[in-house]
Amino acid sequence: MNFQEILKYFVYAGMIFTVLAGIAAYLTLMERKVLAWIQQRMGPKYVGFKGILQPLADGIKLVIKEDLLPSWSDRTVYWIAPIAVLVPALLMWVAIPITDGIVLDDSDLGLFYITAISVLTVMGLVMAGWGSANKWAVMGGLRAAGQLVSYEIPFIMSILAIAMLAQSLNLTEIVNQQTTFAFILKQPLAFVIFFIAGLAELGRIPFDIHHAESEVVGGPFVEYSGAHWAVFYLAEYMNTFTVAVLTTILFLGGWVWPQMPFEGSLHDFLSILLFMFKTVAVIYLIFWIRGTYPRLRIDQLMAFGWKLLVPLSFLNVVITSIVLFYGFSHFVLSAVSIFLTGVLFYMISNRSKKYDSGETVRIVSSSQVRDNQNFKEPL
Repeated sequence: MNFQEILKYFVYAGMIFTVLAGIAAYLTLMERKVLAWIQQRMGPKYVGFKGILQPLADGIKLVIKEDLLPSWSDRTVYWIAPIAVLVPALLMWVAIPITDGIVLDDSDLGLFYITAISVLTVMGLVMAGWGSANKWAVMGGLRAAGQLVSYEIPFIMSILAIAMLAQSLNLTEIVNQQTTFAFILKQPLAFVIFFIAGLAELGRIPFDIHHAESEVVGGPFVEYSGAHWAVFYLAEYMNTFTVAVLTTILFLGGWVWPQMPFEGSLHDFLSILLFMFKTVAVIYLIFWIRGTYPRLRIDQLMAFGWKLLVPLSFLNVVITSIVLFYGFSHFVLSAVSIFLTGVLFYMISNRSKKYDSGETVRIVSSSQVRDNQNFKEPL
């Protein structure tokens, strides 16, 4: 490898980081605008036209803030942790295509590579908790490890179902096989599992238990400030964009479904616009969920993953295998997947009613206390 090739790789890495950092910065503005709309507020509007320069102001504020280092922390682990979280978020983009020809490495094992790299983020979160030498940070890091390992299983199994359906691990080939029907029509259950597990992998509401302010004060990031704190959240928004792009590629037909009219450069331009529109729609859904659902308790989150998503993800892979092995029509796969998706939503609804029905607070009058009525029955 000569100097020119090394320089080329550094330039590519710088380009990826610059583009993703800009997208992540403006995703924060989009999120604040969406949440303001849901909560009937104005949102950012003073810095620049309609608040368009707010991400720039936030970035400058975080860079110039004092960066504190606890005297009792493990300095090496403490400083490496943000890098360990950010680097996997960048490396995944080596194999992610935006359209035909716009990809750094259109590898035949692209999907396998992305899956392997995505699991490395948990290491950075555990390092951040351990290096901070703070009990809340350590607890948040352990929560993150338990959550990400648990939801990695249904996340990977839903990807495996798509790889089996496409008979390829090449992301461009997976998109090209959705020219007639997007895979969400054939695998709605895999889409739902992938999306829910993706939210858990991101640690976004309602799965943000590892940095829950009301429980662990801020989790593994509690001792970080300034630019190092910003790196964690930069990686989070980069990963949010990545999950939205992967959802578009694997389930929503990427840039080929529905087919765009015209030919040549105009067709390519419209295909890219279609791809970005789908990605933004998925991101909007992620932000909408944040403004709508409360945080799950840790026992609810783990039970939901292990008792519901993991069995259904394995069942989906088995059904996909049977359909492909015996050559059944894909309509059979769609029908079974739709039925299982209905079962999933029914079980979610039933569990939420079960939790809602329990009494957490009881108001007892003084007359009941005086009369010694049995108001202490178990909830």
